[in-house]
Amino acid sequence: MNLKRRLSDIFEGFLDHLKGFILALIVIISILGVVVGYKYYRHTQEDPEFCMSCHIMKEAFIEWERGKHRDVVCQKCHHLSIIEQNQLLVAFVVKGQGKFSQTHGRKKPWLECKKCHIDEITQGSITLRKSYGHAKHVFMLNTECKVCHGKSLHLFKPDEKACQNCHKDKGVHGVGMEAFSCLKCHSFSEKSPTMIPRDRCIKCHDNIPQKGPMSNLLCHQCHKPHGRIKPQSEDCLGQCHGNETAVGQHGLHMKKGLSCTNCHRAHSWIVSQSDAKNLCTRCHAYKDPKRFIY
Repeated sequence: MNLKRRLSDIFEGFLDHLKGFILALIVIISILGVVVGYKYYRHTQEDPEFCMSCHIMKEAFIEWERGKHRDVVCQKCHHLSIIEQNQLLVAFVVKGQGKFSQTHGRKKPWLECKKCHIDEITQGSITLRKSYGHAKHVFMLNTECKVCHGKSLHLFKPDEKACQNCHKDKGVHGVGMEAFSCLKCHSFSEKSPTMIPRDRCIKCHDNIPQKGPMSNLLCHQCHKPHGRIKPQSEDCLGQCHGNETAVGQHGLHMKKGLSCTNCHRAHSWIVSQSDAKNLCTRCHAYKDPKRFIY
């Protein structure tokens, strides 16, 4: 009887110790589970190396490392919601290693662009609201980012041929400009308040006088790159100088078949006395240009 009681007491003591051990083991396993789970979560949600573990992503990964978004982790743009993650897990278990319809690859990242580029971004990128070109296309025309920036992998350089997919009637005309792309003239930078910076043309045509008659006009007000690059007399008269035919001898000379640029040299425009001695004597005796307007 005493032996049974002693055995019973020993067994109960063992159970008490076992309960304490099991409880301690559960606590340890729980802590380890939380730590491992957190590390796994950080690895899957914040570590770009995770993407390399299950995808053939070498080329994309290299381009990401070379690009301007290398400080932005993959999961910032390529991410799945909790529901989508579980759907993907269930689909994998049921179907195996087949192809799945996933939004985090080529679809969802384009929806994330505006979250960073909508106002100010610490990455140093151009913002949408400070760039008229972006503001017009994104906010006014609702153009998706991928329409212009979706050609190259992770580099996001604007596709210069993408413009003409929408602007089919905006071909470039004019000698020497046929090979120009749209972005050679149209700026999307926040440094320019318009899509055509005032100094765009004179960066190449540096021999154009910056002072004198009509120097305050923009080049494209006379030269139409999508139409007639070289202005004619009807352009001068129709846009600005409609009353010139009634001033002095202008009307008489135009009736004789002369155009504005026969006498007024482009970008200098003023007919000086030395110019008149060469110009007037082609048709008649020299006359002082001052008498021309009377």
